[in-house]
Amino acid sequence: MPDFVLGPTARAAGYRLRGHDAVGSTNSEAIEAANAGDPGGIWFAARQQTAGRGRRGRQWESPHGNLAATLLIVPEADPTLAATLGFVAGVSLNRALSAILPGGLVKIGIDGADALGGNSRIALKWPNDVLADGAKLAGILLEASKLPDGRHAVAIGFGVNVIAAPQGLPYPATSLSDLGVVRRAEDVFEALSDAWVDTFGLWNDGRGIGDVLTHWRASAAGIGAPVAVSQNGDVLRGIFETIDDAGRLIVRADDNRRIAITAGDVHFGATASARS
Repeated sequence: MPDFVLGPTARAAGYRLRGHDAVGSTNSEAIEAANAGDPGGIWFAARQQTAGRGRRGRQWESPHGNLAATLLIVPEADPTLAATLGFVAGVSLNRALSAILPGGLVKIGIDGADALGGNSRIALKWPNDVLADGAKLAGILLEASKLPDGRHAVAIGFGVNVIAAPQGLPYPATSLSDLGVVRRAEDVFEALSDAWVDTFGLWNDGRGIGDVLTHWRASAAGIGAPVAVSQNGDVLRGIFETIDDAGRLIVRADDNRRIAITAGDVHFGATASARS
């Protein structure tokens, strides 16, 4: 049995845990538990996923020793606010990884954009990635399931490259091991479980999303830099201005229009400027 453990703050808050060495998908495990009547507040963690997935059904490769973890919750908030839990997840993972990585590790933001004055260790890429030194270190995936009583269960999945990054991707990726950081998946999970408690409390059933977004923006990659957003084969170019209070990416287009983006594949900095 893997020695995943909850952090002390998570244990005190009453969270539960099921640890695995390998599993098909921690998100699938969480959704199945919700459909079977689990009230939520339970983590599913594994060293490997054999059928993991990312956004838009993309495969999420997970070598053994990386972290796959999903938290199942049944929030009391309006279902329209459930999507903002992705920002809660991003801030939580940022805090957990920042506690694990040594200071001064990350030198630049994504795609060459000096996102945070060159001083950040970890940067958040809209909508759901965590970066280290300009490369993808982790991803987040939210999935919801409507329960018989009308409430919505939300599975919040985290994938962290601990010992290895996937190969052959169309974007740079890295791992804690690549960065010279020797940690186990269990170490990352314990830090994440505690960081989640504080950030979720700040969210406060959606009433505190403004405060969460303030923290998210403070660690955002690419603000003020050129951005290219791909949507259904079309590419919008401009300057990444901010994330608005609904969590949308705000782009100042080349014709000076301010455009709110709710979904799309994003490239920042030099990569955005160079793409044809």
